[in-house]
Amino acid sequence: MGLFRSTIERIRSGLNRTRSEFATELRSILRGKQLSDDLLDQLEQLLIRADVGIATARELRQDVEAAWQRSEIAAGDDAIEYLKELLRAYWPDEDRHLNLADEGPTVILVSGINGSGKTTSIAKIAKSLVDDGRSVMLAACDTFRAAAVDQLEVWSKRLGVEVVKGKQGGKPSAVAWDAIDAALARGTDVVIVDTAGRLHTQKHLMDELRKIREVIERKVPGAPHEVLLVLDATTGQNAINQARIFAETIDVTGIFLAKLDGTAKGGIVVAIREQLNITVKFIGVGETPDDVEPFDPDAFVEAMFEQ
Repeated sequence: MGLFRSTIERIRSGLNRTRSEFATELRSILRGKQLSDDLLDQLEQLLIRADVGIATARELRQDVEAAWQRSEIAAGDDAIEYLKELLRAYWPDEDRHLNLADEGPTVILVSGINGSGKTTSIAKIAKSLVDDGRSVMLAACDTFRAAAVDQLEVWSKRLGVEVVKGKQGGKPSAVAWDAIDAALARGTDVVIVDTAGRLHTQKHLMDELRKIREVIERKVPGAPHEVLLVLDATTGQNAINQARIFAETIDVTGIFLAKLDGTAKGGIVVAIREQLNITVKFIGVGETPDDVEPFDPDAFVEAMFEQ
């Protein structure tokens, strides 16, 4: 299956900031030195700056310290390799593929706040599905912003996929209903439902998002098959707060981590896993529709540590 082919080179490019800052400073702190309490303190602070989160940084530091006290590691170089193994252990084997329905249209609900890269991420998912030989329809459920619908229409023309839209200011759930109706009538394989770029702190907007999901569930049994939350990797720990509220509202099945294109700190992926236990399924590593990768923990950890 050709959907989302992962390449270590593209992930390395996306983690340019992490590699230039985290990997370089990590080696400066640990390489060629014997471990000490002071070095471990420096390691903890470096992990915090890499956006893994305070609690996770402390936990990783304690694990490295415990291995040192057990005489399993002694030198800083050993600690680097041990830290890699600790990070890999955060992601057990699990299904990170896009869930597709066995029969009828697959419905993918996509949410996220304005500016997160949501529309571009939808375009990336749509292109990957089209490249894999599947027919795709977009549902423009952000009826509150004409610009959002226009942007989705531009992408639909570029990708050669249909878009269903409603009246500006109309009910987003009605657009979702119409789009699925059209997909059922035409035998479309996948419907990607774009939702209003809503603030996770605004209850009425989150309630509207819940209504869209309820409409989808009534229209297609078992749908939505995926509920993807798009997070901006450059926002760091603020993305965690967003994800927590969204997850409580719409039962998020996976995260699309956007804008991991050289400006973000890669540690946010670790923080998402540790604090939310939501699967990061895809990462955006650039601005074009081709710049999407499946999240591969082993490749990701290796890319974090390479200079």
